[in-house]
Amino acid sequence: MMLMNIPNFFSVLRIVSIPLFIILLSYDKHLAALSVFVVAAFTDAIDGFFARLFKQKTTLGSYLDPIADKLLLVSSFVALALLNLIPRWLTILVVSRDVIISMGILILRLNLFQIEIKPSLVSKCTTFLQILAIGISLLFSVLGRSPFPVELIYWATGGLTIATGVHYILRGMKIINEKAES
Repeated sequence: MMLMNIPNFFSVLRIVSIPLFIILLSYDKHLAALSVFVVAAFTDAIDGFFARLFKQKTTLGSYLDPIADKLLLVSSFVALALLNLIPRWLTILVVSRDVIISMGILILRLNLFQIEIKPSLVSKCTTFLQILAIGISLLFSVLGRSPFPVELIYWATGGLTIATGVHYILRGMKIINEKAES
């Protein structure tokens, strides 16, 4: 069983890019931060592709990939909100949803529920919109302007973030109810 394969390497790369991203942001190097973020987002897109293509799915990877995603997205939203580059309300929604989902998984695991960590289609769409919101916020920070459509992306991201939070809560409740009935 290979633990450090190409997909897992990309997940680790995404995690270790976070401090560099935040350092660059904190020193107003927004173009460089955008570049680091784009590379990190790209590794998110390709790690799953390589896992399927080369049949390199691992248990480690099933945990490492979503952890890397959450760390990158949450830290990006918090840093950008602190710099007033993204709405605080959106950051609060993203962070709250991820905390709620993580706590739900922890509660299920501590109560010995068997759960598979597998993102739903709506969750993948949410991740895409969150990445887009961060990328566009950074891009317009570099360009020095923010057109109206970026607000639409924020609202769509917020709406889908709420929807996936509810989706995962309902999924967790279903797991609990199924075990209670058996």
